[in-house]
Amino acid sequence: MEDQEYRIGKLDKGQKLPEEEMKVVKDLEKQGSTVIFVQVGKERIGILAVQDTLRPQAKESVKKLKKMGIKVVMLTGDSSSTAQIIGEQAGVDQVYSDLLPEHKVDIIKKLEEYGKVAMVGDGVNDAPALAVSSVGIAMGAAGTDVALETANVVLMADDISKVSYAIALGRRTTRVVKQNITFAVGVMLLLVLSNFFGNINLPLGVVGHEGSTIIVIISGLRLLR
Repeated sequence: MEDQEYRIGKLDKGQKLPEEEMKVVKDLEKQGSTVIFVQVGKERIGILAVQDTLRPQAKESVKKLKKMGIKVVMLTGDSSSTAQIIGEQAGVDQVYSDLLPEHKVDIIKKLEEYGKVAMVGDGVNDAPALAVSSVGIAMGAAGTDVALETANVVLMADDISKVSYAIALGRRTTRVVKQNITFAVGVMLLLVLSNFFGNINLPLGVVGHEGSTIIVIISGLRLLR
């Protein structure tokens, strides 16, 4: 009707439900649903139950991350009971629920006390947490513009299993880079020392230097496998 205010969302603080309605809400939450209330003014006229479904690859992706020695934590705005059910289905180590964007930021900062934190998200509410994390990873196909612009890494395929692949590739890249730098510096030191002791001439030094450069390039190509 005209001149009436309709509201959809959570209950106001301090607002309580009758016992019968509370039982319905609890039953829905136990099933993994997020309950949303519809009100006209202060009168409740309905309840909406929304349930997230796990991506097909989610459970296997979490398992792969754990095998890599990574602790998996879920941050969500869903209610505690709903979040716990989804977290158990996914197999994550820890669940934080009922979070606003600023709360996600606080938790990311707290987790960074224990080491590097990678945040995976695709929504507007995830953008602040993506910005403060050590590495922000956005899902390209489903991600919002602000999430894509904020993240350090964008996965073009909307496939959560690519997260473990991206981390493994990053680790491998770091190892190859360190190996190449160590080799290149070692060759340079060997050539410099040989020059001081007169054990190498100019043509041989050039061949040694350029040859080491080619070896470093070939070594880097291992990442294409």
